[in-house]
Amino acid sequence: MVGTLYVRWTVVPTVAPQPLLACARCGDVTPFRSSGKVRLNAQGKRMDAWLVYGCTVCGKTWNRPILERRRVRDVEPDLLHALQANEAGRVRALAFDVHALRRHARRLRESTDVEVRKQALSADPRPWSDLRIAFDVPFPLPARMDRLLAVTLNLSRARIQKLETSGRLRLLPQTRRGLRQPVADRLRVSIDLLGLSDGQDLADVASRDG
Repeated sequence: MVGTLYVRWTVVPTVAPQPLLACARCGDVTPFRSSGKVRLNAQGKRMDAWLVYGCTVCGKTWNRPILERRRVRDVEPDLLHALQANEAGRVRALAFDVHALRRHARRLRESTDVEVRKQALSADPRPWSDLRIAFDVPFPLPARMDRLLAVTLNLSRARIQKLETSGRLRLLPQTRRGLRQPVADRLRVSIDLLGLSDGQDLADVASRDG
């Protein structure tokens, strides 16, 4: 009797993207890091909000616009409260919003360092013939799928490529870039374990957190 193991990988970046800006104090282009602090300014019925960044070399600050001359009554209540309270989770989400950041900084330094949290969703009795991995990616990532799979499954990239070429490893939905594409939310990977000498060990690694 053979069955399927279903797991979820939540992939979270550990370092927020850093804008590369001309620092007036350093006299050079340097990376700026989010301070995790929000600055607010209200004038009458309108308000501005910025996420404060600091130069990683000298500490000079740069304010990244979040809200600009927005009418207070038009701001989503949950967002307004989070900004006023400097809510850590919401501020972290702002720091990792690479698409919004690109509107204010042409060049970014993006880290591929991530944390992978694994959760077994369901499993048929052993031995398993199939491994199905669903990806939960809350923030955009530059990390490539093949590299993430190799590191997280303790396999070489050559082995990952061989599994893909042989048809044992499939990415869903399929794209032209295949495993070369960045890790993204709602992607799925299916691995045929049947006949692999290390198939059950591979499944254990895929589902074991920590």
